[in-house]
Amino acid sequence: MNKEQKNEIIELLKGKFSQYSNFYVTDTESLTVEQVVKLRRACFNKHVEMKVAKNTLIKKALESLDTKRYTGVYDSLHKVTALMFSENPKEPALIISSFRKESKVEVPVLKAAFINGDVYMGDNTLVSLTKIKTKNELIGEVIGLLQSPAKRVIAALLNNAEKKSEAAPVE
Repeated sequence: MNKEQKNEIIELLKGKFSQYSNFYVTDTESLTVEQVVKLRRACFNKHVEMKVAKNTLIKKALESLDTKRYTGVYDSLHKVTALMFSENPKEPALIISSFRKESKVEVPVLKAAFINGDVYMGDNTLVSLTKIKTKNELIGEVIGLLQSPAKRVIAALLNNAEKKSEAAPVE
């Protein structure tokens, strides 16, 4: 790979890191070609972009954007690295978990996850990452909580009105 090709990859990665506020760093070293194809298909179906690149190029792309912001991610850049980019912070974690269950393997291994500025290190964080609530889920919960008291008041008023109409004497 010549210098021009490396610079193209770095620019591509910079674009992805700028575009997405969530990405996962995984180790896919022991996957077969068939398993990688299956994993890529699962990512495509869930609108998650998967890119494989050399660790040095990933590090250069991150450093050129913001050296301090991605500091925690640098330690995870070893062995074979596949990056998973997503708008939804938990979708890659769900893909990895379901892929492991279906394939009955312990790979891909989560090396790190960068979610909205926070770094989660190690495969042991995968379960907690599958439980992260998305922005839309949180908004839905808040709206539900706000609607709940109003619904109870309306239901009580309607119930009270029905009781009064039943109790009214018929002439």
